[in-house]
Amino acid sequence: MSASTDQPVATGAAKVLVATRPWASPAIWLAAFLAFVLAGLLLPLRLPLGSYYWDTAVYFDAAQRIREGQVPNIDFFAPVGPLGYYLVAGLDRLFPDAHPLLTANWGLLPITLPLLAILVFHVARSSRGLALALLLPFLLFASLPINLHEVYPLPGFDGYGHYNRHIALLLYVLVAVLMFVRDRPLTIWLVAALMLTLFLVKVTGAVTGAMLVGYAVLTGRMRLRDACLATAATIGALAVIDLASGGLTRAYVDDILTLLKLNTDALLPRFLTVASFKFEVIAPTLVLICLLAYAAWRTRPAGLAAWLREFAISPAGWLAIALLALTFFETQNTGSLEFIGLWPILLALLLDWRRRGDSLRRAVLLLICVIAAPAAVNFIERSARATFAAPTYLPLEVDDVGKLGRVSVKPDIAERAPIMLQHYASHQSAYADLAATGQQPSLTLYSEIDHHAIWLLEIEQAIVAIEAWEHANKRMFNGIFTLDFVDVLNYLLDRRPPRHVPIGIDPTRSNPKLDAEMIESLHQTDAILAPKCPLTSIRAAIFKHFAGALEGRSKVALAPCWDLYVKP
Repeated sequence: MSASTDQPVATGAAKVLVATRPWASPAIWLAAFLAFVLAGLLLPLRLPLGSYYWDTAVYFDAAQRIREGQVPNIDFFAPVGPLGYYLVAGLDRLFPDAHPLLTANWGLLPITLPLLAILVFHVARSSRGLALALLLPFLLFASLPINLHEVYPLPGFDGYGHYNRHIALLLYVLVAVLMFVRDRPLTIWLVAALMLTLFLVKVTGAVTGAMLVGYAVLTGRMRLRDACLATAATIGALAVIDLASGGLTRAYVDDILTLLKLNTDALLPRFLTVASFKFEVIAPTLVLICLLAYAAWRTRPAGLAAWLREFAISPAGWLAIALLALTFFETQNTGSLEFIGLWPILLALLLDWRRRGDSLRRAVLLLICVIAAPAAVNFIERSARATFAAPTYLPLEVDDVGKLGRVSVKPDIAERAPIMLQHYASHQSAYADLAATGQQPSLTLYSEIDHHAIWLLEIEQAIVAIEAWEHANKRMFNGIFTLDFVDVLNYLLDRRPPRHVPIGIDPTRSNPKLDAEMIESLHQTDAILAPKCPLTSIRAAIFKHFAGALEGRSKVALAPCWDLYVKP
């Protein structure tokens, strides 16, 4: 038998061998990942504290409001969509011992994982290797609460960027669907489900998704009729949700319009910020696009228009539009899993160029690696640092804060945090003077891990003081409102949060004007608390904003770091 006859037999045997290996099955990887997630949600883990931890606590403020019957966007103003809050609230109810960081990080998995599985099993019918190449990056980036950019040098799990990570993973799946699914009904329903989810998580994610779907229509990858059907299905689902909830969709749109009024910064500076923030991705991607454009130009058919058409429908054209769309998304809130939505397109380019005899082949393959490698390396390196540092960390002694306090910190921070809390309490006038100038105690205060350790100690002080005051005065507060970015005391004490007050209060971005409903709700709330350790310009601005709600209340020095304003 000739060598030419033997080769196909050997290749076929190799394919059968690979197919029988367990690691080659997408189902095995999905099952292993699901087991990993369930273990993480069931075990009472203690995790290393990271930057912006109080961003995670916002989800649990929302969970308590939902538990008390409030509807996001109807009963309280929210800077993002309602779906993430509902899903995290549901996971919190199902897994009460789960760490808050993991609950928030995996909040969207009940939706994204089934959609990804449908995509992967569809692709696996023609290529199991391609299916794995789409699946494994998603599982990596969805595994832990880690962002691709480090804002503080000490290792820890990131407390911020959860909803941005959710959007980044959804956009990854959307791009993969548009690039690799060729079944029309499946494409329609996957696009509709993804666009609905994107809209209900964060509207800028839906705008980004619409840019990608629109480009798919322009380039013929998706028929206009199919896109219209997906749009109709999305709008129909939103209409049903609006009717069933008493106006959730309309209230969400109203909140979006309010946010637009509160955020009127010019767009160009934000693009420049993203360009500098993610230079290691944007620069080589632009170089690759230019190289691919040159390669297409060398073999162009007659005429510029024909070349443009061929370039637009190619993976190179998709790389260009995806870079633009994802950059737009990052201008709205930089920091999470930036640009992982490029990966399915890079995979398509890799499949296209790996067997080409073109002289540019090595340069193209090198640039693909240069674009993709930093994200994977950063994620793995930051995850490893946080994991391997954990055994050397000490538990932060905040037992009264419940599972929100199941964090560990470096021994230096464990020693420093209570000292700094006492320092802030003893020198309040100095920090009030600093706040009056619009300055914080540190330029990077909110990204500093020790600041969030101090914040947890401050919250614990409030819980102990409230319970002592209630016992001494034989009166239980019906609800609490905290004049701070996050109001987590109702969740920790199981009280009823006031209605109509915003969640995640940021005076510079997400703090709408007081209205009659908000003032009336606050007047009916027994306790309003003002934190003071330290008094910052942000806390001072929040206090000033809600000062009208304090009229007629008695001020009580509840604790060294807290003033209490009691309803008569």
